Formats: sequence, structure tokens, C-alpha cells
Amino acid sequence: MRFVLAAVLAIGVLPAKAEIAIQEVTSPNGIKAWLVEERSIPFVALNVWFQGGGTLDLPGKRGATNLMVGLLEEGTGDMNAQDFARKAEALAAEFDYNAYDDVVAISAQFLTENRDEAVALLRKSIVEPRFDEVSVERVRGQVLSIIQSDQKDPDHIASQTFDALAFGDHPYATSIDGSIESVSALTREDVVTAHRNALALDNVFVSAVGDISAEELGALLDTLLDGLPEQAAGLPPHAGYQLEGGQTVVEFATPQSVAIFGHEGITRDDPDFFAAYVLNQILGGSGFESRLMNEVREKRGLTYGVSSFLVAKDHGELYLGQVASANDRIGDAIDVIRSEWQRMAEEGPTQDELERTKTYLTGAYPLRFDGNGTIANILVGMQMDDLPIDYVATRNAKVEAVTMEDIKRVAKRILRPEELHFVIVGQPEG
Repeated sequence: MRFVLAAVLAIGVLPAKAEIAIQEVTSPNGIKAWLVEERSIPFVALNVWFQGGGTLDLPGKRGATNLMVGLLEEGTGDMNAQDFARKAEALAAEFDYNAYDDVVAISAQFLTENRDEAVALLRKSIVEPRFDEVSVERVRGQVLSIIQSDQKDPDHIASQTFDALAFGDHPYATSIDGSIESVSALTREDVVTAHRNALALDNVFVSAVGDISAEELGALLDTLLDGLPEQAAGLPPHAGYQLEGGQTVVEFATPQSVAIFGHEGITRDDPDFFAAYVLNQILGGSGFESRLMNEVREKRGLTYGVSSFLVAKDHGELYLGQVASANDRIGDAIDVIRSEWQRMAEEGPTQDELERTKTYLTGAYPLRFDGNGTIANILVGMQMDDLPIDYVATRNAKVEAVTMEDIKRVAKRILRPEELHFVIVGQPEG
């Protein structure tokens, strides 16, 4: 049966276009979801996301949500992990479970003919996981192995160091995986508590794309989520940004230094967000066409790659970038980045840069809608960002509306060269 699902995925999905009809669905029990109904292929992609994610870890229990999510597919009822996997494979159903800073993301793909059985199996994993001690220890060992590996990864060290300096005692300051000490100390009861705190009806967002009607989806949701608690744990406060301009060097034996750099960013609901988005695309978000790539790589050969990006988390905003260079050249790369950050803040982009970037962004947007699963991801993400249901149809117009006056004003507002902080991991010279 898994080959049947693979064949369905291969032969076609919704066409790559942004003009899709999104319905808002409310189940008989009041669960809301967004649906794109497409009856041409007997296949459904379903996303069930729970807001909060790793930020809901209790004090001293860092990594509990991540460990809990890793255990959801490790068995339920009288099924152990192997039984659960065999059952899903027999149904040609694919389930995916992930924990992030702000969300527990669960997705499923299944054939129409197996929908009821697939949903029943998915429900048992979400609502009635076993969390047996054998599985807890096995998954704990996997998490500890990841943590130990990350301690030797310069990119991970740079990112975690920046977060720790920027966010103080907020959950964002530490890895969602937890530390060796915190994960080693977690008990089964901690996992059960994390499940109760993170998966509830008041923090759930749902999207579905494919061969299912609004009425069928409503009934499915009431079945799928029946038994979850009504309320999740309370979300943490906003994470105040605490990092000043400058640099932090973390010594690490490697011929190449890596750096994460940035300062405070902009919220997703800020009226200037689209201008900031276009601005960043010009500065460091457009690959080989960006200012940073042109100045740092193309003109000076200081790196293979440099980029910048806006990070709008639920409780904190960052404007970040990353670069890697030889230990004896990373200082030069940093100097150029600072200079370009300053130049863009003072002068803004050229008219040609603005027009080319808007053309690229509006042309590339429809290509994101290249499959049921991808569209379902977009829909549930829109809900979590509190975007309107017609956003897909209006997004490109918002990009087109960004003027040179807008972008120069926003460049002066959000680019703060004096506040740039570089975390450099390696053995940088000078």
C-alpha cells in the first residue's frame, strides 16, 4: 500500500498556482480548520499544529516537549513502536511529528479509501500515546546523541550562543532539545505533563488539502481530537532582546570560522513588514543576486556563501545573517558586512534592485504551491501568523505596493549597524 501512496504523490497534486479556493470549516464541536478541496486525486494531506511548542517546557524540564513529540509514534494502546509503524505502512499512511520553538507540528497523508482507519491510528498516537519506559529510554538516547553531536557543530554552537546572549532566561535562549543534564533527568511523568500542556483544543490549528469535503473534514476533526484537554499551558511572555552591538568569539579548532550576526528584528504584523521583507531580499536574501553575496563573495572571494533573514517568532523578533570564511579572512568578511549594512541603512537600494526583487518575489510565489502537503503547510502557517484567509490572493499585491520611499524609510528604521553583534566560532585571526 505504501507504493500506492507513492504513486499518487508522483502522478500529480494541485497545480502550482496561488489561485486556490480556501474554505473555513468549523466542526460540530467547534474546531476550526482551513480546507482546499481537490477531488481529482483520492488523497488527503492534513496538518494539525499546536501553538506553544518548546516554549511550554516547565522550569528545569527543558527538552520535555521535544522528547514527548519524539515518542508519539512509539506506540499506542496494545501496539508498540514496531506494530504502529507496520500498521501505518499497511494503510499507506505517512505521519510526521516535529517539535519547534513555537509549535508542535503533526502532519499526515493518506488515501481516501483508508481515511477512517488512518485517522483512527493517528488519533491514538496523538491522544493515547503509550510513553512506555522502554521507548522513553530509547528516544532519550537518540536525543542525547543529537545533543552531543551538536556540541561539535560550529553552526549549532554559533546559533545557540547568539540565542543565549539575546534572550537571557527565556526558553528561546536554550535549545529545544534540552541539555544533557536536563534530558537525562526527565521522567515519564515529565513527558506525560508535557503532552498535557502542549496538545490541547485551545491551541490547535488545522489545514487539509485534497479529496475531502467541508462536512467530512468537520466530522474527521471531532473524531481525531476527541479526548484532548480543553486548555494548553499558558504561553510565556515576550522575550526581551538583550544583546548589544559587538562580537563574541567562541574558540573552536577548525580552519574555517562561522559567524551568526544580527540584531533585533520586526514583528510579522508590523505595517512595515512587507517593505522589510523586500529590503532583506535585496540585502541578503536573494542568493547570488544579493548585495552581501555580491560584495563578500563575488567581488572579494571571502566566502562561499552569506545570507540574511528575518526571524519573527511568536515571542521575539530577530534580524539575522550567517557567513563562513577562513580563519584569516573572517575579519575582512565581517568588515564588509558591517559596511554594507550601514550603506543600505543610509542609502537604501537602487531602483533596479527594487524592481528586479519585486519581479522575482511575485513570480516565485505561485511556485510554492506545488503539492497538497506543501499547500497544507502554507495554510496552517497562515493561521498561526493570524493572516486573513484571502492572503494568498493579496500577497503579491502587497509586494508590488512597496515603493522606493517605503523601503528607504524602513531601511533607516530596521537596519541598525551599530547594534550588529557577531558570534564567531572558530579560530579567527585578528
